Order: sequence, then C-alpha cells, then structure tokens
Amino acid sequence: MKLLEEGKKVLSTEEEALRFVRENLGEEFCRAVEEIFRCHGKVVLTGIGKSGLVARKISATLSSTGTPSIFIHAAEAVHGDLGTLSPEDIILAVSYSGESEEIKRLVYFVKRLGFRLISITGNPDSTLGRNSDIVINAKVPKEASPFGMVPTSSTTAAMALGDALAVALMIKRRFGKEDFAKFHPGGALGKKLLRVADLMHRGEELPVVREDSSLQEVVEEMSRKGFGTTAVVNGEGKLVGIITDGDLRRALLRDGEIFSKRAHQIMTRNPITIGKEELATRALKIMEERKITCLLVPDSQGRLEGLLHLHDLWRTELF
Repeated sequence: MKLLEEGKKVLSTEEEALRFVRENLGEEFCRAVEEIFRCHGKVVLTGIGKSGLVARKISATLSSTGTPSIFIHAAEAVHGDLGTLSPEDIILAVSYSGESEEIKRLVYFVKRLGFRLISITGNPDSTLGRNSDIVINAKVPKEASPFGMVPTSSTTAAMALGDALAVALMIKRRFGKEDFAKFHPGGALGKKLLRVADLMHRGEELPVVREDSSLQEVVEEMSRKGFGTTAVVNGEGKLVGIITDGDLRRALLRDGEIFSKRAHQIMTRNPITIGKEELATRALKIMEERKITCLLVPDSQGRLEGLLHLHDLWRTELF
C-alpha cells in the first residue's frame, strides 16, 4: 500500500507542477509561437541529459504536426553538428538550470553565429535565459523525487510546454486530420484517412472491354488482369457496365450456349461505383454491405479511372 501511496504522491506533485507552470505562462509563449510560425527554416531542438531527451521528443512532435524540426545534442553541436544549421533556422534549447557547461558553450556559438534562440528553462536568470531572445518559464515548485534532485516534475513541465507549442502551432497553421495522416501513413489514423485514389489500380492494370467485345475477349481480359471482373465501356469510353465471374455463371445457367454473345448482353448495367476522393473505409463498408469484392472508379465524365479490390483494403489492415 505504501508503494501505491508513493506513486500517487509523485503524480500529485507533478500535477501541482503543471498547474504552477500553467498559471505562470505568459506572453513569451505567444511570442515563441509567432516566431516559430514565421520561421522559414527548421526548429532545432537541443539539450543535454534528461532535458536532451525531452528536447528530442518535442522535436519529433513538432515534425509530425507540420513544423519542420531536428534535434542536435548540445555536446555534439559544438563539435561539428552546427554545420547542419541554416541561417533561417531557430534554436529551441531545453535546460532546467540553464547553466550546464554544454549548454553555455552552445549558447556562446549560437549567439556569435546570429541565430534566434528560444529557451524552455526553469531559471530565466541563467546564462541560457539571459542570452535567449524568448524565454518560456518552466520553473516548478519542486521535483517529485524523495530528495528533490532527480528531474521529474521539471521534465514533465518541459515536455508539456513542448506539447503546448506544437498544438498552438497546429491551430495557427490549421493543421487538420488529413495533414496529420500524411505524416503518419502507417499509423491507425493514417489508414482511416486513406482515400480510394491512394489504393486503386489505374492505367494498364484496369480490366476493360467494349460493349461489342466477344465473350472470348471478355474472358481473356478477365484472366489477364486477374481481378475476376472487367468493366464495360461504350464507344465514347464511358462506363456502362461490369462483368464478373458470377455474371458468366448466371448467363451460362440461364442461356446455355453463351459463346456467341457480346459483352453488353452479359454485363450488369449501372454497376456500383465510388469516387476516388472517398475514404477507403467507406469503400470497405459498401463492399461488405453489397457483398462484392471490387468497386469501379469513374471520373467526373463517367470514364473509367480506377478499380479498387477488397484485397487492396486487406493489405492496409483496415479490418
């Protein structure tokens, strides 16, 4: 029970620290957001130790939400990594004390090279704070560790301030779900926001025959393209029907001899279609409801533009 109480105590201390930081957050936060928003280069995060790990995470969050960013280790920066910077970049340094030797050395070179410097620090009067163009105050009442020495509340506060910057920039950039999905194509959200156009087959992959095509031509096209179906178009190239394996079987059972027939005599007219800008999840729902394995994708003029097969959706692990 004592361990549980200690765990809750740590969380309470960090909760109080975040509340303290929130209440003391001021105009410097807005200035930092504006400065980063106007940046034509990238935001270069830096730090050392636990603060370095926090800086690395902030950089990753910024990059994934529309703000180009990289992380440079404060110690490595003065040993050649400053060469990765461009004049348009902004430096965002994370250091609670603002007095670590690596940070102080870096500050000297950053200022000498003329870079804009934003800091997240618990000590605005430190070397880092005094030399920063904008200081975001991350001071906390106390650390959550027993002796007040292990970075706990302070790193939580710095991490939260980084999240606040990233979210504020998302809102300012009007960065939406679709934008987020572009940077997370392999994630769950990215998959849910995939569009038919991202998955459909095009061009030479498409199975298509004319209305007057013979049955042999139909079967050859279906076999060659391997979808078990083919679209049927008229003389103007507009979609008028679809022929599936099922259509062939039904025609054979109904008419017996079908090899003298033409595509328009076998096809299903007005096939189920979907627009290329529709979500893949909607395509999946249609296939499940209609118990079909593919959807044809016509353009705005009614010409065949693509084909989406159930197997294409399986590969995305949408279900």
